[in-house]
Amino acid sequence: MGNALFIVWRESAEAMLVVGILYAWLKHRPDAATGMRFLWGGVAAGAGLALVLALVMLGIASSLSGNALDYFQLAIMLAASALIVQMVFWMRRHGRTFKKDLEANMARNARAANWWGLLIVVALAVGRETAETVVFLYGLGAEKGGIANLPIVLVLGLGAAFATFWLLQQGSRIVSWRLFFRVSEILLLLLAGALLVSGVEKLIALDAVPALVDPVWNTSRLLDDSGRLGGLIASFTGYRARPALLPLLVLAAYWILVCMFLRRSGRSALAPASAIASAKAPPPVEGLPRTGRN
Repeated sequence: MGNALFIVWRESAEAMLVVGILYAWLKHRPDAATGMRFLWGGVAAGAGLALVLALVMLGIASSLSGNALDYFQLAIMLAASALIVQMVFWMRRHGRTFKKDLEANMARNARAANWWGLLIVVALAVGRETAETVVFLYGLGAEKGGIANLPIVLVLGLGAAFATFWLLQQGSRIVSWRLFFRVSEILLLLLAGALLVSGVEKLIALDAVPALVDPVWNTSRLLDDSGRLGGLIASFTGYRARPALLPLLVLAAYWILVCMFLRRSGRSALAPASAIASAKAPPPVEGLPRTGRN
């Protein structure tokens, strides 16, 4: 439940950032009333895209059985892991121009009075976050055989996202967008690694790949991954008390590659928060997240 709650919280907060930027930009335009209708229409369309994706995925899953269902769930788990990593590096790469590019797209459509184009921009921006949430949650559910109390997770996650967004708007130097993205991207990368481990274990269970050595060690007495604390750590990090060798090798290779790309991207890209907190950005306006300068 903890990792599902984290996903809903993080992705919802990021979607709110997108909507907040566009809302603040539109609010100070003379044609704001027209633009707002298309803004909220785009938000609804983006959420609708995620709902359609969820229904399609559930429909496919309900029509499969046996190994076919197992392989479908495996594919979603691995896709969720890959999407998480892609999302982290995409935000790192585009963080410097995130706000500027979003507003530039809006400005082009507004100048051409192309409000439907504006709606599409918003729908794609919001739909990306919500669709990712659907894939991530399904992947987590496939890993654990379902997500307990999913409606409660959704309500708590959205509530936490609203609270986080409000707090970050206050411009605190302690809790900033920079800190939010840095901490959440670490947790996301840990979660992607955990999903990758679960995917490899599923392949072993399907006899698609060998375990090599099983188990390599047994640390159940120190931290049992079937307990409450051990289970939480396992779901976020891929920890196993009695791991097979192949998942360990895959996880080690994953972190080597991630660290290499993090080091490379860290030399040339700023965190997404820098798009909001940059000294070159225009002064904060009402409705736009104010982060201060770190």
